[in-house]
Amino acid sequence: MPLLINGERVDLARPTGDMIRAYPHLEEKAKLLRSQPAQIVEPKGLLYVQQREFAVTTPKDGSVSILGSDDATTCHIVVLRHTGSGATCLTHCDGSDTEAEVSLIMSSVKSLSDTPGCGRLEVHLVGGFNDDRQLSQKLTNQLLRAFDLQPDDVHLVTFCVTELNDREEEDIHFPIIYGIAVNVKTAEIFPATFPEKGPDEDLRSAHVLTGATLTNIYDAKMEQLHIGPYFWRPFPHVDFWLQQDDKQILQNLSTSPLAEPPHFVSHIRSTLTFLKEHPFPSRSLFPDRKPRIYKKNEEGLWEQVCSDKI
Repeated sequence: MPLLINGERVDLARPTGDMIRAYPHLEEKAKLLRSQPAQIVEPKGLLYVQQREFAVTTPKDGSVSILGSDDATTCHIVVLRHTGSGATCLTHCDGSDTEAEVSLIMSSVKSLSDTPGCGRLEVHLVGGFNDDRQLSQKLTNQLLRAFDLQPDDVHLVTFCVTELNDREEEDIHFPIIYGIAVNVKTAEIFPATFPEKGPDEDLRSAHVLTGATLTNIYDAKMEQLHIGPYFWRPFPHVDFWLQQDDKQILQNLSTSPLAEPPHFVSHIRSTLTFLKEHPFPSRSLFPDRKPRIYKKNEEGLWEQVCSDKI
């Protein structure tokens, strides 16, 4: 019960270039997606997903209408949707444990799909580029293989990854699309940027930098965002890293130093400063071992909820 394109099983023994040539409609769809300018998605109705996070919801959700993520260079953004229930998951994968992550998002979408005989599972893959270390290609292959191993049929609908998301400028390669959003109500997928990446942007980034596994951040039934509780040990050599210049941070803390968006270094510095301020999150951030819980308010923005109101 494998990965399918146009109802045919994908032959993963062939290079992805051969697969693209065998199914030219995939290349056409990628070309169409690449040609769209990135839309600026405002916070109202948005659930922003960071690296190694995922969120899943349905069109019935009264709080969240858009799932999105960006700042993907070698990472891939994955959208998995059940066409019957409309249950939609978005995740930002970096290749840390791809097989386990795909199983996790599959079960999360199926858990919100109460129409087993109606509809099908469709996957959309976006991100990566022709990077020097071929990390993007490796992740593309891992994702294709992981979906092919699933017990359910999964239909590959969008394939805008690695060589299909690459541009070259003065012999340097860059991704064309760094971020996407999916409208949960209409199923539309489009290139996107996000002025607001919260709530708790630094906390969530710190969780990733200290070695987090893929984390579900949203309870669709309660329409609540759950952050934490997260625990880590003091980040090694944090003072050393904070003293380094921008070039050193780029070279050592990025998978693709030449292709990062302009705010990458300031984002890393902010995360490192947060880690320095909170070496023991069990004391300073989560003393009661409970998550920070947020709900959308009447303006469609996240607002923290006191745990005694839940």
